[in-house]
Formats: sequence, C-alpha cells, structure tokens
Amino acid sequence: MIHILNRTHQTRWILPLCLLAFSPISAQTSTSYYRPGVTTEGAVYFLPKTAVKVTVQVEKAIYTPGDLCRYSERYLRIKDVSPESSVSYRITAIRQEAVAVADTTKRYAVKFDARTSACNVVLSDDGILRAINTEEKVTGNRPADGQQIKTSGQKLLPSPHQYLSEEMLAAGSTAKMAELIAQDIYEIRESRNLLVRGQADYMPKDGEQLRLMLSQLELHDRVLTSMFTGTTVKDTAEYCFTVIPDKTISRDILFRFSQKLGLVDSDDLSGAPYYISIEDLSTAPKPEPVDPKKNAKPVPGIYVNIPGRLRATVADMEKTFVTDEFPAGQFGNVELLSGALFNKRYTTHLLLHPISGAVEKLEAEQPK
Repeated sequence: MIHILNRTHQTRWILPLCLLAFSPISAQTSTSYYRPGVTTEGAVYFLPKTAVKVTVQVEKAIYTPGDLCRYSERYLRIKDVSPESSVSYRITAIRQEAVAVADTTKRYAVKFDARTSACNVVLSDDGILRAINTEEKVTGNRPADGQQIKTSGQKLLPSPHQYLSEEMLAAGSTAKMAELIAQDIYEIRESRNLLVRGQADYMPKDGEQLRLMLSQLELHDRVLTSMFTGTTVKDTAEYCFTVIPDKTISRDILFRFSQKLGLVDSDDLSGAPYYISIEDLSTAPKPEPVDPKKNAKPVPGIYVNIPGRLRATVADMEKTFVTDEFPAGQFGNVELLSGALFNKRYTTHLLLHPISGAVEKLEAEQPK
C-alpha cells in the first residue's frame, strides 16, 4: 500500500521500494524511462533543471509640492523647488538565485515490491526526486514571472497644519503666513542648537529626555519645512522574473524599465530594455558514446544528475548589473546509481542537491 503525506513545499511518499528479482537471493531497485500506460505500479519522478530567478527592487517616489513652495528661496534660501507634482521610479537592486524546476525530459519510474524493505522516498510538489531514506531541507515556492513579491512603504509626516499657531493661521496673506512659519522654523533650529550645546534655559534631566526633546524638535522642523520644500513619499517593491534555459541565451530581453512608469512589459517600447544572458560553461564530463546497434536492457537503479554549470548575466545597453554562476542539471549528464544499493542487505540514505539533482550525500549501511 502507498501512503501519501502532504507537507509544506514537498510530498513525502512512504513506499515499499520495489525491487525486481534478478537472482533468487536479492532484489534490486528497477528504474526505467517513464512510458504512459505502461508503468502502473510505482512512483514516477523527475530530475531537476536549473532556472534563474531574477529579483528586481524598484523604488517609487511620489513628490507633492508644498503650499508655500513659491517662497522657499525667499525665506529659507532653498532653490529649485518644483511647484509640480511628479512620480518617478528607479531600480535600487538586482539579484539572482537558482531554483529547481522539473525536467520533463528526465522522467523515470520506480517499481515497488513488498518483498523488499520499506523505503522513504521524498518528492517535491512537482515530482522532483529529493531524497531516499533521509530528510531534506524545505525550500520556498517559485513566484510567477513579473509577480510583485514584496513591498515596503515610508512613514508619512503628520499634517503641518496641526503645528501652526493662531497667528499663522490668521495671517492676511500667503506671503505673511510664509514669513511667520519661516521665523518659527529658525526659532526651532536655534532651540535645538542650544540643547546640543547645553546652553538652553531648561536642560533635560537625563540623556533619554534630551533625546526625546531633540526628536520632537527635529520632527517639528521637518513638518514645517515641508510646507516650502514639499514631500516625497517612497515605496519599494520587488518583482520576480524566472528564466529556464535549455541552451545558451544571448541578450534576451528580461524586462523594460521606465523612470516615469516603472517596470513595463518586454514589448513596451516606453521602457529601456534590460537583458539576460545565459552561458553554458561546459564543465560536465562528456558521456561515453553509446552503440545504437546494441539493444541495451534497462539497468536497475536510481538516476541522478551530473550537473554542469551556467553563468547568468543581467545588463542594460551600458553596463552589467549582476553576474552569477550556478550548477545546472540540463547542461550536464545523467548517472545511474546501482539498484544493489537499495536491496535488503543495505539501508541506503540518498540526498540529492535540491537545485542540481546531483548526489549530495550517499550512505549505505549494512545491517548487523
């Protein structure tokens, strides 16, 4: 009987590992290429191939002019304050990481037989073989392309009108109000300087009280000054793009970016293109040639990857932003672990690398 226990980000199959009898004494794991409608009793698993997940961090800045922006240079000596609202974007970070996806060209079936000892086979949610008779680290799900995965906002300043005195509110003109508010700003800054120098008429009793007083004066200054300089509210969002390379890629458009619109579709010409390139580093050994005239019989065992490596680069027309190297099962070969490791005479613990599908740990214990 097959028992399936669902767990976060992985599926655990508690299975009697089937072992076809190749001799009267022992049985071995039988693994073959999956053929729909043929493999009826057993588990089907995939080996992984490497996808490159690119995370782009984008900052959005919304500028709102202050009510007294026309008087910023006259009273505060601050030049070039824009009277127009605006929205702008900029990329603050780009990073890459490797994630595993099922390689549908490397699909195998393992048959099961009750004559052998039970074996604990761990598969991911999409059927990738992770481990046999041991635990594996749980990894997160892969977000969809272009999906916004995280945002963070900036704390807004309080309304400046709650800091205005009765005299300021009763001013007969905007120019007069600006003059009174500017005088208040200079008085706040003078009070703060006196506290820092220890020359204030009333000095706080301890350091904590001094910190609170300086913090309140700083906030008061910022709020009133924003009536002249305006406010800029910034939000940061992260977007995920995933590329699954099966061959070398030379400068494919990953996304486009506009300083006024942010991230746009790859076919939207309002944004400047950002490219991704994937290079096969050809580090895996070449497989031995197979004679097609020989009708090789299926060999029992478990298939694993001998990965190669890839180099992923994200760049625009002018510069390179990030370059990383990752193991890649699709740029390597497949190796067969003998089924003799999984018969009754051994308790074998197999752990595969979650990204490359290569053997990370292999321990065979012979019962005493």
